Amino acid sequence: MSKVALITGGARGIGLGIARKLAQSGWSLMLNGVRPADQVQDVLQEFSELEVDVAYCAANIGCSDDRTKLIDATQQKFGRLDALINNAGITSPGRKDILEADEEAFDKVIDINLKGPFFLTKLAAQLMKSSRDAAEVRGSVIFVSSISAEFVSVNRGDYCLSKAALGMAKDLWATRLAEFGIDVYEVRPGVIRSDMTSGVTQKYDELIANGLTLERRWGETEDVGKAVRALVEGEIPYATGQVLKIDGGMTIHSL
Repeated sequence: MSKVALITGGARGIGLGIARKLAQSGWSLMLNGVRPADQVQDVLQEFSELEVDVAYCAANIGCSDDRTKLIDATQQKFGRLDALINNAGITSPGRKDILEADEEAFDKVIDINLKGPFFLTKLAAQLMKSSRDAAEVRGSVIFVSSISAEFVSVNRGDYCLSKAALGMAKDLWATRLAEFGIDVYEVRPGVIRSDMTSGVTQKYDELIANGLTLERRWGETEDVGKAVRALVEGEIPYATGQVLKIDGGMTIHSL
């Protein structure tokens, strides 16, 4: 039986890059996003042509009822869950300086970037526990955060806080789920070429050329996809609770 992964934000950007790599390894996929299904038919067609068992569920992970709907849809479609990829997230609305921050925008970012993944993991863990088999790859939960967990952006304070807090969420769930054979990791991407970064291409082209990263290139969604695949396939064993940085050396401090 094919292993099943639920990928939030899986129909675009980094999530789609992850989905493509898992599909290449024969995983069945439940993709999630907020767009209606008729707007992601090109993505579903791509996987169908690869003979991948794929489904899509439109749901806002910041909403409790939608989280339940997403897990129920996964169970009804596949009857099991082997990996949860908490990838969906939004940037700070308006990118306001923290001196001008407003609570409505703050709450929206925290709901989607932090509360959503935390409580979705709680629901997914119940389904994953019932899917475990000693002969199979261990279950896994991946929190896709960001180098913004470490780098300050005073015009995206809510985003930075949400990503930093995912590190503790990873530690909490790694500790709680270890007894059930479910490993938990954080993948921390750097500057990745995607729709989220399309508006700042020139800025990062110049920064990368001037040494922002040790590898002087943009990160690609497939870079993150390969890292996540290695984790969920059990290729980095005995490492639950760890952070894997996919940032081209950006976070190395040097003089």
